[in-house]
Amino acid sequence: FNPHNVLGYTALFASADLIQQSVLGGKRASQGPAAIDLRQTARVAAVGFCFHANFNYHWLRWLERMLPGGGVKAVAGKVVVDQLVAAPLTISAFYVGLSFLENKDDPLEDWRQKFWTSYKVSKQFIVHPAVNFAFIPPVARTAFVGGIALTFTIFLCHLRQQRGSKTE
Repeated sequence: FNPHNVLGYTALFASADLIQQSVLGGKRASQGPAAIDLRQTARVAAVGFCFHANFNYHWLRWLERMLPGGGVKAVAGKVVVDQLVAAPLTISAFYVGLSFLENKDDPLEDWRQKFWTSYKVSKQFIVHPAVNFAFIPPVARTAFVGGIALTFTIFLCHLRQQRGSKTE
């Protein structure tokens, strides 16, 4: 447990949802601050609080222990393992966690409809893990990932709000 990461990721996820609602939220965005669904923001923040902060902290520490160093081989290995294991887990936790907090009858529905699109878009962020593992000291990696994650979380929040559309 790392309190700085937990507070940071809670704020990051809440900020991502607020940005999505106020800028990308379509009709809601044009209605101003009164149209912000703070319960939705609280649920998104809860997912960041309960899963993402501690997962990223422990995951990055474990990855560094398993593949130590900043050489090309170690960095490439970390990027591949990160993209094959952590990316699917964190995307899944986002969709399933929010569905669970919303008491949806089928907590996997959003995941089934939006996971592959989300995972494919996450590959657009592939450079950041290499930069993270090659140039950022291990103690600062979770914060670096959090900064990059803000943009991706805005995308996830926006995609999740696209109701009734099956994405491929």
